[in-house]
Amino acid sequence: MSTKYKFKTKPFQHQLDAFNESWDKPFYALFMEMGTGKTKVAIDTMGALYTEGKIAGAIVIAPKGVYDNWIEGEIPQHLPDEIQRIVLRWNPAKSKKFYRDLEDIKNVLNKELKILVINTEAFSSKKGAKAAVDFLMSIKDSGQNVMTIVDESTTIKNREAIRTKTIVAFGDERYSSYRRILTGSPITKSPIDLFSQCNFLSEKALGYNNFYTFRAQYAIIQKRTMGHHSFQEIVGYRNLDELNEKLNRLSCRVLKEDCLDLPEKTYVTRDVSMSEEQINLYAQMKQLALARYDNGELATTASVLTQLMRLQQICCGFLKTDDDEIQELKNNRLEELMNILSETSGKAIIWATFTHDIHRIVKEIQKVYGDDSVAAYFGETPQDERQKIVSKFQDKQSPLRFFVGQPRTGGYGITLHAATTVVYYSNSFDLEIRLQSEDRAHRIGQTNKVTYIDLISPKTVDEKIIKALRKKSELAGKVLGEEVRDWLT
Repeated sequence: MSTKYKFKTKPFQHQLDAFNESWDKPFYALFMEMGTGKTKVAIDTMGALYTEGKIAGAIVIAPKGVYDNWIEGEIPQHLPDEIQRIVLRWNPAKSKKFYRDLEDIKNVLNKELKILVINTEAFSSKKGAKAAVDFLMSIKDSGQNVMTIVDESTTIKNREAIRTKTIVAFGDERYSSYRRILTGSPITKSPIDLFSQCNFLSEKALGYNNFYTFRAQYAIIQKRTMGHHSFQEIVGYRNLDELNEKLNRLSCRVLKEDCLDLPEKTYVTRDVSMSEEQINLYAQMKQLALARYDNGELATTASVLTQLMRLQQICCGFLKTDDDEIQELKNNRLEELMNILSETSGKAIIWATFTHDIHRIVKEIQKVYGDDSVAAYFGETPQDERQKIVSKFQDKQSPLRFFVGQPRTGGYGITLHAATTVVYYSNSFDLEIRLQSEDRAHRIGQTNKVTYIDLISPKTVDEKIIKALRKKSELAGKVLGEEVRDWLT
């Protein structure tokens, strides 16, 4: 079915193809690699459905670090000005204002497109979920349809999480007549990641409404024993051609190399020697972790990663004790970072896993380059400041030269292509987080080569993490069994 929708911003050909293929379908997945403009396709779909009288409202569910950008950046940029809209932003601290605005929508006969932008994390609370339900029902009760978009849909891959269960319920066609999921990496650990994401779209999407039936069809399961613990482990996959065929019917896959002529990425490592204090503590901690493993105390991936994270902290120059005290260690990492920054020109991104490191990095950069030269973007950064920081960093005339961020917070959705240098002070164990954070700089609008620099303490967990990430290996859900000893030795 064709539409008379008039684009506000001209789409690239791959965006136009995705739009034409999907805009009027009840459910669809935009599996478009980071930087290829999947948000624009979703907004154009929203606009077309509204223009054709098929919806009166839309719910955008996006991670905390991204959802402000929908309001302040993406919707104003791509939704045609002639489409009058009312955009509500969910903020638990301003819930009274939200409900006042919602009452205005319910009590006034209007033709505006109603849009709720709410963060994914809100669905872990009854308060946030209720706000979304109330918005949705305000439109459904008037006999009109709603579109629901889940941005970065891998955030709902964990079927056991409260937010996943709640968001998937919104995908019921009785509530949302049109559903979209957006992600560049639908599979981060295994094909099993697809179940909850596609279940949000529809039980008909893959043909399974039961997880265990789905898993039995596509996964090979073996029972394993470790000490006194026994568990089922996925050791392989099957029928993937069948699964891929089903996905092709409900999605489009767009890779950068298929549609964009972006500059190539360059990867560099910088070795950071550890101090004697670090070396001694690292050895002690490693032996302690090995002893715990031999005693059967490290029976879960979570417990293993906790030990590996402590080793990683030591490499970074500190150790957080069990009583949350910080033990500072003599180290060379911060000095090496400053050496790198002195060698670079233009703007740079510094990613750091630990909050403690972010504070130290910002303080040191301010000392050398001035207070206005750097900004931090992590969990403690107020929501109303985040988009301002991004805008300043992207402004060529702004003195803000260094963006210091936590990949788990700032690695999704935002555009930082003003940077030509990206430094990883430390790395996450999660492959998806690494890929997402890389592409904040390497996306549409980038005209220069981007250099990625990893700080590594040789013969430590640092080195092992980088080797695994370069091989595109998923670590966060994989380190278990005999692999533990390999990681600790």
